Amino acid sequence: MVHIWNDPSEVPADFGPSVVTFGNFDGVHRGHQQVLSQLIRVARLNHAKAVAITFDPHPAQVHRPESAPELIMGLEDKLVALGELGLDAVLVMKYSLELASLTPEEFVADILVGSLKASHVVIGHDARFGRGNSGDLDTMQELGRKLGFEVLVISEFGSEGFPLHGDVHDDGGTDRRCSSTWVREALREGDVATAAAVLGRAHRMRGEVVHGAARGRDLGFPTANLAADASGYIPADGIYAGWLVDQAGTRWPAAISVGSNPTFYGVSRQVEAHVIDRPEEAVEDFDLYGQTVVVEFVARLRGMVAYRGPEALVDQMRLDVVQAHNILFAR
Repeated sequence: MVHIWNDPSEVPADFGPSVVTFGNFDGVHRGHQQVLSQLIRVARLNHAKAVAITFDPHPAQVHRPESAPELIMGLEDKLVALGELGLDAVLVMKYSLELASLTPEEFVADILVGSLKASHVVIGHDARFGRGNSGDLDTMQELGRKLGFEVLVISEFGSEGFPLHGDVHDDGGTDRRCSSTWVREALREGDVATAAAVLGRAHRMRGEVVHGAARGRDLGFPTANLAADASGYIPADGIYAGWLVDQAGTRWPAAISVGSNPTFYGVSRQVEAHVIDRPEEAVEDFDLYGQTVVVEFVARLRGMVAYRGPEALVDQMRLDVVQAHNILFAR
């Protein structure tokens, strides 16, 4: 079981030694996974603990909130994804101007060595850390010699991640390295299949099910509407095949709508999932209101269209449900 700490003061005094890396890890995509799997291997070989430090909120939200990237996943899903990799612990550092003001030596000496007892620090060639991003690889190696830890440099680690091995290509037909930017680009276009290939799993959102306008129920297609503060990057408007995971952990096949309901002149964007293939006895008792659920996006079926009226919309929704079923159960 992975230990989650929200402050260095929570790390037990007898913890360590450890092999440590740090980063935002937004999406915990395949590049992150390769880095962390190597970190875990080094930890096991050295009879040490494998630890990742991540930051909340994202540093860009503190330094340049007007241009900060929309996060791929919320903190809860990030911690779930990190825990699934086999880490021993994750330290979530509350990112603030005070933290940003630490010198490179203060960050390393107080947190990596003082709290986590780092015997090895894993970074990339282009890593930057400390006040004004003044610390780099040379700084870390110098601090390693001074403070008694080994620095392990992982090739191509950094904002661009690691190369994929030919299974996903960009428009030029050549391999592209995994990155959070690539995932956002794919989701912005509704290409959840490419996003999943880079992430190594389906993209997901998490949020509370709230009451909506009940139009879906009136049309015979009741939906679970995610609250406006749901976490996770919202893909492009359209209809998707995917899964809804309820609080009990049950996975339900679903047709998912993202958009503003243009047939009814909607304005605000909504994410709502219509669970399909429910057992007959579960139809009447199926109530998700107030639950926190996860919605996973598997494939985009079509874009969002304004139909001439409810009848045409219902006909299309029936086709969407059939297509979603065929996609989800063909896998």
